Amino acid sequence: MTEKKDLKREASKQKAQKAASLLVQAIDAKPDDFHRYYNLGVFLTQANSFEQAEELYMKALGRFQKNSQAQNTLHYGLGNTYYEAGEFKKALVQFQLVKDSSLKSYAYLMIAQTYVAQDDYKTALAFALTAQAKHQQDPTINGLIGEIFLALGDFAHAESYYDQALHANEKNGKYQFERGLIALVQGEKETEYFKKAKQLDPAYFKKGQQRLEDIEKFIQTRDQDAKTKDDK
Repeated sequence: MTEKKDLKREASKQKAQKAASLLVQAIDAKPDDFHRYYNLGVFLTQANSFEQAEELYMKALGRFQKNSQAQNTLHYGLGNTYYEAGEFKKALVQFQLVKDSSLKSYAYLMIAQTYVAQDDYKTALAFALTAQAKHQQDPTINGLIGEIFLALGDFAHAESYYDQALHANEKNGKYQFERGLIALVQGEKETEYFKKAKQLDPAYFKKGQQRLEDIEKFIQTRDQDAKTKDDK
């Protein structure tokens, strides 16, 4: 079993090295195309090679100083690298440097996610709603807004935004699970949401079991307190 895992890991490593090599070759073939630097930066970030990605983006930003489109794209890419590395203050600086209208909403979305990662939900909400203004049907943005309202304890608004997210992407297991939690708190039928969540994203469903148990305990305590109050 271990040998199979080692072989699989080695195969994945070789595949990643080959992909990285091809991206480097693409830059060498056309060094004046900033998109190629961005693509390699994204790959390095996904591979958790954050220092290499940072170095690449910094080099590219210096190379394309007079290209505003390149600057916006590369600052956005560097912001994502810092975000994934958990360097949130640095990430915010980069996202705030994005001025291009086509990327601005996505930068606002990432700013919102960065504040969520720091548990600053009120600030996150302001940026998420700004991002949503031009992308009202985007399930990723609506899902994030639902997450923020849920964290703030505003179940009605959380329900609304998760419903919008699921309307656009009903096969998202995370959204199904979170919507189930809201239904549970509000005394609605949650079974179907959890059933779909378990089918679509079993890992997220398993991860959320502790939260589910905590909410069930909260509901039991709440109902017991209400019953005691009524008895008085």
